[in-house]
Amino acid sequence: MFEALIEQGKIREFALATKSFHPDFSGGQAVSPPTFLNAVSRIWADVPLDVAEQLGFDVSRTLHGEEEFIFHTTLPHAGDRLSVDVRITGRAEKVRRNGGRMRLAVVVREFRDADGRLVAEQRSTLVETEPPAPADEPTEEEVART
Repeated sequence: MFEALIEQGKIREFALATKSFHPDFSGGQAVSPPTFLNAVSRIWADVPLDVAEQLGFDVSRTLHGEEEFIFHTTLPHAGDRLSVDVRITGRAEKVRRNGGRMRLAVVVREFRDADGRLVAEQRSTLVETEPPAPADEPTEEEVART
């Protein structure tokens, strides 16, 4: 768990970077864009939160599968201080059509206000693909034919 201050300058930077020019995203009481919480929990956290590594996933083969944001109150505003709890709620392994395997994990981040009320949830699905099978060495006969 960690605490995050929703900063007006960070909201403005995020809105500009995502080309979100709505007037609510600027000013002293700026409202955060809905996907802003992703940056809060992954970029500006004061603790390392590389969940893929904690799961034992090889980050070079990990993909972003799905993202969902659920808001239980209004969008966070500049000046809000939220506590963020990160937990893994599901894990699975599947066989792909090509026979390779993939591992999946669902990560939930809960954002709570100073009174402990749930403000928002972020649900992310991480997918780790199996490394490619090593290429078979050509036989001497195959080399001779080429």
